[in-house]
Formats: sequence, C-alpha cells, structure tokens
Amino acid sequence: MAYHHAAAYDEDDRCSLVACADIVEENASAFADRNGIDPSNVFTDYAEMLQEVEPDIVSVCTPVPTHADIVIDCANADGLRAIHCEKPMADTMAASRRMIDVCDERGVQLTFNHQRRVATPSRRVAELVREGAIGDVTRVELATKNLFDAGTHLVDLCNSILDDRPVAWVMGQIDYREENVRYGVHNENQALARWQYEDGTDAIIATGDENPLIACDVRVTGTEGELELNPDGDAQLRVKTADAAAWDEIDTGEPLADILEAVDDIIRGLETDEEPQLGGQRALQTMEIILGCYESVRRRERVDFPLSIEDNPLVSMVESGELSPEPARDEAAPDAED
Repeated sequence: MAYHHAAAYDEDDRCSLVACADIVEENASAFADRNGIDPSNVFTDYAEMLQEVEPDIVSVCTPVPTHADIVIDCANADGLRAIHCEKPMADTMAASRRMIDVCDERGVQLTFNHQRRVATPSRRVAELVREGAIGDVTRVELATKNLFDAGTHLVDLCNSILDDRPVAWVMGQIDYREENVRYGVHNENQALARWQYEDGTDAIIATGDENPLIACDVRVTGTEGELELNPDGDAQLRVKTADAAAWDEIDTGEPLADILEAVDDIIRGLETDEEPQLGGQRALQTMEIILGCYESVRRRERVDFPLSIEDNPLVSMVESGELSPEPARDEAAPDAED
C-alpha cells in the first residue's frame, strides 16, 4: 500500500515525496529509488526521519498492531500537520481512541484510508440517498470477506451513506474454525451481524468467501425503491424505484476505491481546516461497530452503545481459548487465498 500512497501523492501538484522509512533498509532504498526520493532521506528508523526531515504529512502503511504507537510518535513530532494511516485503525478499541486523543491534543489532522468512502461511485450512492431517489432508507445490507479487514471499508460506506448518524446497538454471531490472521490481527471466517442507528434504520452484514448473502457489495432499501453498489454485471451501481419496470444502471467511469481522492481529502482538510471525510472520528465509529459485533459474540447478547470495551473481543476470545481456530492451510496450496 505504501506504493499506492506514494503514487497518489506524486499525482497531486500540492505534494512532493521527500523521505521514507522501513525497518528493512533494502526495502526502503527500493521504495526511494522507485519514487525519486533522495538516498540521503532514506531511513530505517521513522523517529530519525521525523526529526531530520520534519515532513508536513506522513502516511503509515504498516501492520495493524503497529499503527497506534507509530501514529502517536508521529503526532508528537515537531512540525507535522497530518497523518494518513492505513485501515483498520488499530488492533484494539483502546488503541483506536488513544490515537485520536493524542492527535487532537497535538492539533494534528488524523485520517484513515477508507478510500471507498470518497470514491465517485460511493459518493454518487450517498447523493442519490440524500436526494430521496429511493425514499426514506429503511435498511442497508453489506456483503464482504470478513468484518475487521475488508469489512471496515463497507461498514464505513454504510455510515457514509447514512450521513454518519449515531448507532444505538449491535448484535452479531461468527464462525471462526480456521485461523485467519490478516495484517497481524484475527478475522472471523463467517459472520452475520445487525446494528441499528438511533433513528431506527437497520444495517446487516454477512461475511465469508462463499455464497454471499447479496449479489453486490452494498444494497440500500428505501420506502420507494432500492439501490445497489457494485452489483454482479458491468454497472458500478444501479437504482430501481418502486414504479420502475427495470433497473437504471449507472457507470461513473471512476474506480470503486480511489486513493487519489483520499489524498485530495487530506489536503483539502489542511487547506480549509474542516474535518476530512476520512477523519478519525468517522473511522472510530466504524471500529466501534465491528468490535461491537465481536463483543456481542462474547457476551451472547445485544450490545448497546456507547461501546465501553477496551480490547478486541475476537482476539481476546482466541487468547483465552474460548475460540480455538485450527491452523491455517498452507498458503502454497492450490485453493489458498492470494
């Protein structure tokens, strides 16, 4: 992902790449060579990079359990104005909150790379909902591989479509029989969860690699029709009103995930001093919903918000032995995930 971040900054005339850090010097040097960074600004210690170069913006593209410490160290560095961190936020609820608190105290803009939120197709969905194209929204359905890693994009999209309205409660169940560790954190094999926003709007997510619940990423149902994002077929999205005989298919010509727009969101936030669409508080609500689903599994009951936990319930259940997934299959096997 670091290369994708670099390419997006390079495309923006308001930015220039000045330094990089990687604990493996060979990797840092290769990255610098690919992106035109002066060899004198290649580091194996990011703290040294922050001190020597004093960049305005830092992207954090490291395994999830390292996010909080790196973000907080960056926020405490002199001169830094913004941090853009890969998703998911962190490996626990407490770490996620701590990142936001420190950045707020230091006056550093913190964003997370939920790039699908700012991509044109997703923004078009949100616009259609706001315009009342399908009436009042009653339910949003989501389908993806897992809750924590892939699901963070779709849960954030759901929040975005619904104007980030507050959540009242969440309830979920999972299956975790085969170990699935992605970027340093456990992910369930299958999940089914429901949450409700304070205005009564429902959301449902189903995860797993086989037999998806819906034939699209996101389905929004309203009192006067429905809308689907990334449905099976060629269109990026489609809309069907209650009195229509067929779907109205829409293709914006823009990608479903757009890191160029993410970088624009970062810069626009710095220029206007307004909260970016990818801002930390929005990412925190996404994290609360996901970890709230896992907490519902642990408690075996509905979890009312605000969420008071500090840990990651799925990780805690594995560590305590309450969940005992079998070792993952050999990645070299023909049916292994890439």
